[in-house]
Amino acid sequence: MQSCAKSWGILFAKSVNSHAPCRHISGKSRIFGKLQTRIQNRNAFVTVWGLQTSAVYASSRQIDRILPRHDDFAERHIGPGEREKREMLDVLGLESIAQLIEDTVPESIRIQRSMKMDDPLCENEVLEHLQKIASKNKVWRSYIGMGYYNCSVPPVIQRNLLENSGWVTQYTPYQPEVAQGRLESLLNYQTMICDITGMAVANASLLDEATAAAEAMQLCHRQNKRRTFYIDSRCHPQTIAVVQTRANYIGVKTVLKLPHEMDFSGKDVSGVLFQYPDTDGRVEDFTALVDRAHKGGALACCATDLLALCVLRPPGEFGVDIALGSSQRFGVPLCYGGPHAAFFSVKENLVRMMPGRMVGVTRDAAGKEVYRLALQTREQHIRRDKATSNICTAQALLANMAAMFGVYHGPQGLKHIAERTHNAALILAEGLKRAGHRLHSEMFFDTLKVGCSVAAKDILERAVQREINLRVYSEGVLGVSLDETVMERDLDDLLWVFGCESSAELIAEKMGERVKGIMGSPFKRTSKYLIHTVFNSYHSETNIVRYMKRLENKDISLVHSMIPLGSCTMKLNSSSELMPITWKEFANLHPFCPLDQAEGYQQLFRQLEKDLCEVTGYDKISFQPNSGAQGEYAGLAAIKAYLNSKGEAHRTVCLIPKSAHGTNPASAQMAGMKVQVVEVDKDGNIDMANLKALVDKHKANLAAMMITYPSTFGVFEESIGDVCNLIHQNGGQVYLDGANMNAQVGLCRPGDYGSDVSHLNLHKTFCIPHGGGGPGMGPIGVKEHLAPFLPSHPVVLMSAGNMSSSLGTISAAPWGSSAILPISWAYIKMMGAKGLVHATEVAILNANYMAKRLESHYKILFKGRKGFCAHEFILDVRPFKKSANIEAVDVAKRLQDYGFHAPTMSWPVAGTLMIEPTESEDKAEMDRFCDSLMGIRQEIADIEEGRMDARINPLKMAPHSLASITSSTWDRPYSREYAAFPLPFVRPETKFWPSISRIDDIYGDQHLVCTCPPMDVYESPYEEKRASS
Repeated sequence: MQSCAKSWGILFAKSVNSHAPCRHISGKSRIFGKLQTRIQNRNAFVTVWGLQTSAVYASSRQIDRILPRHDDFAERHIGPGEREKREMLDVLGLESIAQLIEDTVPESIRIQRSMKMDDPLCENEVLEHLQKIASKNKVWRSYIGMGYYNCSVPPVIQRNLLENSGWVTQYTPYQPEVAQGRLESLLNYQTMICDITGMAVANASLLDEATAAAEAMQLCHRQNKRRTFYIDSRCHPQTIAVVQTRANYIGVKTVLKLPHEMDFSGKDVSGVLFQYPDTDGRVEDFTALVDRAHKGGALACCATDLLALCVLRPPGEFGVDIALGSSQRFGVPLCYGGPHAAFFSVKENLVRMMPGRMVGVTRDAAGKEVYRLALQTREQHIRRDKATSNICTAQALLANMAAMFGVYHGPQGLKHIAERTHNAALILAEGLKRAGHRLHSEMFFDTLKVGCSVAAKDILERAVQREINLRVYSEGVLGVSLDETVMERDLDDLLWVFGCESSAELIAEKMGERVKGIMGSPFKRTSKYLIHTVFNSYHSETNIVRYMKRLENKDISLVHSMIPLGSCTMKLNSSSELMPITWKEFANLHPFCPLDQAEGYQQLFRQLEKDLCEVTGYDKISFQPNSGAQGEYAGLAAIKAYLNSKGEAHRTVCLIPKSAHGTNPASAQMAGMKVQVVEVDKDGNIDMANLKALVDKHKANLAAMMITYPSTFGVFEESIGDVCNLIHQNGGQVYLDGANMNAQVGLCRPGDYGSDVSHLNLHKTFCIPHGGGGPGMGPIGVKEHLAPFLPSHPVVLMSAGNMSSSLGTISAAPWGSSAILPISWAYIKMMGAKGLVHATEVAILNANYMAKRLESHYKILFKGRKGFCAHEFILDVRPFKKSANIEAVDVAKRLQDYGFHAPTMSWPVAGTLMIEPTESEDKAEMDRFCDSLMGIRQEIADIEEGRMDARINPLKMAPHSLASITSSTWDRPYSREYAAFPLPFVRPETKFWPSISRIDDIYGDQHLVCTCPPMDVYESPYEEKRASS
């Protein structure tokens, strides 16, 4: 049949469309079952053996028939084959995928043409193309500093964590029983941060140092409600810009001053931010500033450097309330700005106001000390516009890398790296002084600000000859920041660049023991850190590999089974997409290097922007927002800046449907808007009568409406065009949340049906992996009228946006998390226009197939006008609370016994489960998941009908860990076999075992511990007995 289909495809390609793409023809069937896209210039479909299709990859060239394309990535990415698609369509009672799309996506918004994109590349081709692009980046030695430093990434961590699908394809650890590995690693991270900063509590990471500083400013404002915030002018410029932007939209006044100029007597200052060591490298005593701030009722926020604190007195020892910074130099590459994990640590009294995720210790049903995400009631998905922050993504993968760096090196290793880096700076400083240059500070860690005794232009020309980047301040002033990679040769080159005739070796010999720097000053650290056993046990490669593998084996990821989380789009993250991110040409560029050294990155940005504009219908893209939540905030800030420019600053009302993402109201509040909630009807659609009433009531002050499309209820709303028109007619702008873009690509475009701005979750639709809770990437697309207001940057001049009209600066790096953008670029280039459309269609097909299989066992809450869902659907398990005392959490935990991660639980409707299979899962895997849910439904029926105990049953006692199943006692009224192997496909040789029993959330929040437990928890009964004897 395949060869016949191919022959018919060739025949029709000749007769119907002589302009069809003809570069390749697949060695397999090229019939993309029922693609909806029309053949160019013709509204006709081709029917081959009963399969309706519009994508005919064929060629009239003889060479293409004899030498067909070797591989087709789309067929690797999309799970179901042709036969499976046919079987699923039969279950749905449909003739074709085209019919499904016609019955699902409103005709009024469907695009009537193919997307204009390059022909698809196979995996080897895309890597070849990317290598050519990467080669245009020049990897010079960058000593620019400003919060970004080259480092030695331990190959063992790169290979076994960063390049390991078992770590990178995990989801945020909301199901702790199948996430103990990364929870332990993140707890190590928090412990490391607390120890090194001297603070009481740390979170599990934030997005970057600048946004962490902005979060600190907001925490100060929340804590004391004051509206003035001091910033030491010697903070990094990008940090100052991000804090100023954030403060501007929430009505906080930022004032740049030096410490001695700051006046706290007026009791109107919420807090102060200073850098230690500062951006110029100077180390000074901030104790007096902290004391003055506290006397005035303000909080003290310290942006600091982890490596410096390995030898410097930590901020916790001089009274700081909040310590923050970047953990990038702990084994994470420069990455042209990101992704990197920021750290954020606070005093004990501020823990419940701290933004971001936090890992805590609790106990499970067996009484064992275990880990889970703590204090989630602070977060945006619960508190919405009253949340501590709109942050819903951390940088878990990068935090885990930094944590493993700390575990691998231990306290002695970190101190060695810090002392070595500091000594290199001392040698360089001595040489510079001998050459007649003037240092701006005599007390520094790794950074020197140099007043040049000769023309800076001459020094910079010599630097170019050695391919070295320095920081340029102003006429005659340069900066040098050293790092752990600096060798003697590098110091010799730097000394030569600055005109010093001595070598590093000669200078070091003459210095002897005379120059001690920090180690001979009152700033020297005397307190111990990283004394926990975990930081003193895994210093050999053998041990660290085994430790990482042991943690990895505790966690479910996409290497085990589908992760059907609704609104999270856990699709394939292919190896070919991920490979380039560790190439040195992408990994080792400083974000503030000259643009002519980053031509490869700039080319990639332009091409990705072009493709994303084609996908969305927008006119410009900004890549600066480095998470979906940041994208929301940036998009709303662009709207606010646009309205302000028109003299409409009074427009502050933002309408948000009840069904919206929890980040939406939190982001609106951050952008200075007042949230008004729009009701939804019984079918999950926006209540048009309520919307019209609200618009009429607020039309004079209407700023925007935020819409998630398809809705978070999994439905394409028919009225979307009318909603957009209504908002525009009343002076507002439409923000379309791009979280559900996976149901739209190639079928409809937000920019066409009325949206003005969207963020795109590249970690959902465009294949960047979730990393166990980050990195994410949330670029925003805008229509032309909003383009002048896109984010700018204080250090790098960007083509997008205008400094005078820009909304401000959103992230520390100009292009956000640049190093993961090649993933999305590669995905688009390998799929091509037709592959992308087909992925969307199969995502919708898969969701509808699963919903159909489950509808006779569970109520499906919302469907579209013709009875179909979009790419996700909601199962209602609320009735079982009354009939069997079973809740969504019980179903979620029992699914772990079947080998699956739970769907999205109790969101967007409390007491329900939301399922999204994506296009990457094949029919067999979806059937296993459906069979599991059907098995669970039978267990519920057994409880309802009295065949199973209402209190002690497989659902209430789930999950069943290996320890519980193999325990010497078993007193439950069901067998061990039934607990562990409930269906035939769950077999001993392939089963994923939850590593712990069900956790106790309430106990954990009541007994909050967010650092590694004390060592007596780990003692064996034998050790305890011996100690007591």
